[in-house]
Amino acid sequence: MKAFIIDRYGKNETGRIADMPEPVLREDDVLIQVHAASVNALDAKIRRGEFKLILPYRLPLILGNDVAGTVVQVGAGARQFKPGDEVYARPDDDRIGTFAERIAVKASSVALKPGNLGMDEAASLPLVALTAWQALVETAQLKKGQRVFIQAGSGGVGTIAIQLAKHLDAFVATTTSTANVAWVKALGADVVIDYKRQDFATVLRDYDVVLNSLGKDDLTRSLQILKPGGRLVSISGPPTPAFAAARGLAWPLKLVLRLLSRGIRRKARRKGVEYRFVFMRADGAQLREITSLVESGAITPVIDRVLPFNDTHRALAYAETGRAKGKVVVKMV
Repeated sequence: MKAFIIDRYGKNETGRIADMPEPVLREDDVLIQVHAASVNALDAKIRRGEFKLILPYRLPLILGNDVAGTVVQVGAGARQFKPGDEVYARPDDDRIGTFAERIAVKASSVALKPGNLGMDEAASLPLVALTAWQALVETAQLKKGQRVFIQAGSGGVGTIAIQLAKHLDAFVATTTSTANVAWVKALGADVVIDYKRQDFATVLRDYDVVLNSLGKDDLTRSLQILKPGGRLVSISGPPTPAFAAARGLAWPLKLVLRLLSRGIRRKARRKGVEYRFVFMRADGAQLREITSLVESGAITPVIDRVLPFNDTHRALAYAETGRAKGKVVVKMV
């Protein structure tokens, strides 16, 4: 089958389309004919080798972490699906590879596609929607009336997190560039800070939750806007000892992660807030919850552009510029 692969790690690795072996279908898998996939910041990080210690992939590696398509075959233990079902998923992180004609995905990571979405729209959702859900609902336990600051409101995670937080009846602040202020407000944000003109750390006060998706400086300054007892949830690191333990990492790597996160954990304790790192996981049951929100109109996918499979390298390059409003989708069928 045709797939988009990388042969090595590195910032100069652009990837290429190649012939790859057909996926091996396990007993608890479904084999999906890929109609569309979407690009995430995670793809660029994997390509650069940033996760090679945590996720030791075998090269050459098929990239891609989101899929929407049609079930063509099911394993003996995957009876909840049947050939012809239209589904979407974020594959488990040790079995990525959605920039391909077909992929085998664990059935427990798959959900039926929202009935009101096409394949391109459905493919844009799994990773970012699961990230928003696991950060805001599962980890931060965001409640009605609480104040949440969501960084990068026009990005893939930000656009969905804003909508999810408003569905939970929270008060939402976010950041974006000058050109996107009105557009992000239309998504539901109550306060939109133009990061080119204002510093969120001097404007916002007494927030219950921060969802950090940016770098070290923004992470540290986020502590200034949280009230005692607040929660700083980061999806961009640094990883914590709890994350290392949950993944069963070897002790040298556990020690490295402990050292990397020691500074922010210490600062958070001094401030009286909790720091948590979220590395999203595949979860079909949570995707079904998200499907209900999509079908009710509470969450709407946001797509910047759709490019054909032959232009996957362009899709990755554009997403990596950070200028995309929402998601970039790769169309396979």
